Amino acid sequence: MARIVVASAAEESRNRLSQLLASSGLPVFRCCGSGSELRRTVNECEDGIVVLAGVLPDCEPDELQWDYGDRVQILLIARPQVLESCEAPEIFRMPIPVSSQALIGAVQMLSQLHQMRLPKRAGTEKKTVELAKRLLMKRHGITEPEAHRALQQYAMNHGVKMAEYAARILQSSKGTEE
Repeated sequence: MARIVVASAAEESRNRLSQLLASSGLPVFRCCGSGSELRRTVNECEDGIVVLAGVLPDCEPDELQWDYGDRVQILLIARPQVLESCEAPEIFRMPIPVSSQALIGAVQMLSQLHQMRLPKRAGTEKKTVELAKRLLMKRHGITEPEAHRALQQYAMNHGVKMAEYAARILQSSKGTEE
């Protein structure tokens, strides 16, 4: 399931949205009250759904889409004039007030879209990536998300598949073990 991040400058809005989603079986990964906190969270969770209630003072929805649009689905819930000022067509918009059912339906739909966008790995590729992550975690004393991010970053920066790079890591470690 996609990681859901709720962001709003108003604590009450964050709490209401988080409770509503959780009560519908859509657990919230984290709530954010500022744009900088939201950006740190998106960088940490790597992908998912951002439910943005209103506009954060230090983060425009369009900027968020331009910076993270390949990694997250954004649902903006705001007044009509705020929705109209957004230029990025990829941002999903809902005018307030919004019904609970409509909001839950929108997040479920975005979750399905998110799942369809994720690359599917074959069983052997998945095992190779997992083994490489474990090796990196052991060698460098890092967490699983940090190891995943390191593999992902290298693969993206060098234009190779993550599984291909993971296989290289495993191959090079066999040479050092012998």
